[in-house]
Amino acid sequence: MGAFNEQAAGLSLGHGGDSTGSKQSIARGFGGASSTYEKAARLQRRMGWEMLDTLPEEWCPRHILDLGCGTGWFSRRLQAQYPQSQLTGVDLSEAMIARAVDADQGCARWLTADAEQLPLADNSVDLVFSNLMIQWSHHPARVLEECRRVLKPGGRLLLSTLLDGTLVELQWAWSQADPGRPHINRFAPEQDWRALGASVLPGATLETETIVLPYESPMALNRELQYLGAVFRGQQRRRSVTAPGRFRAMCRAYPAAEGGGCRASYVAGWTYWVKP
Repeated sequence: MGAFNEQAAGLSLGHGGDSTGSKQSIARGFGGASSTYEKAARLQRRMGWEMLDTLPEEWCPRHILDLGCGTGWFSRRLQAQYPQSQLTGVDLSEAMIARAVDADQGCARWLTADAEQLPLADNSVDLVFSNLMIQWSHHPARVLEECRRVLKPGGRLLLSTLLDGTLVELQWAWSQADPGRPHINRFAPEQDWRALGASVLPGATLETETIVLPYESPMALNRELQYLGAVFRGQQRRRSVTAPGRFRAMCRAYPAAEGGGCRASYVAGWTYWVKP
């Protein structure tokens, strides 16, 4: 297995080794989508429920961390499932945290913080739940190291991400409409993600599945990505608004689904780990 390519794990951003500006851009991007995120989060809900279903019914974690909690949709589900637990929700976006606070039905603690530098003590968390956050990190190894640090011995990590092959149909359509110009965020190949897990979280398991979601049109897919804040921010992106003619060409090139509309593929990965 090759070394893990951190630049492939999400945004494909290059800032001369300084990720501060790009982190601010990520926070602003997702913050701008805080009011539309939940209604568009079909994939996020499906992948999060897959993780919740793995938790043993008799288990009662004392401290839960929802890492990359967004608007707190799964934080509220975790609170309902474990009402005696203390829940901490962490997100890079202040706007997302503000939404989570407004919707809080319990007594959770909400923090605007960087997943690569968590303001939590060593061995202080029983469960880390992180749903579709780490693919946006510039240094995913640091995120996993922080999860390992804050987990108590016997604590559980449930983490999901997207892998190479995600949005392959959209990537192909853009390659026809705008050759040589990337429009899709890059994601880590499965073998690289496995290698990272083995190096930072010995004994971790990875489950993968390609999830295919239906859309009325490529325009509807593009709108959903905008509502999620999951737009392309790669260094080679066009600095001006995409010309309407180029966008129409992409829509024409996008593969049609049998029976109408179109489909988009998401290569999902779930990492599970119990700290020794």
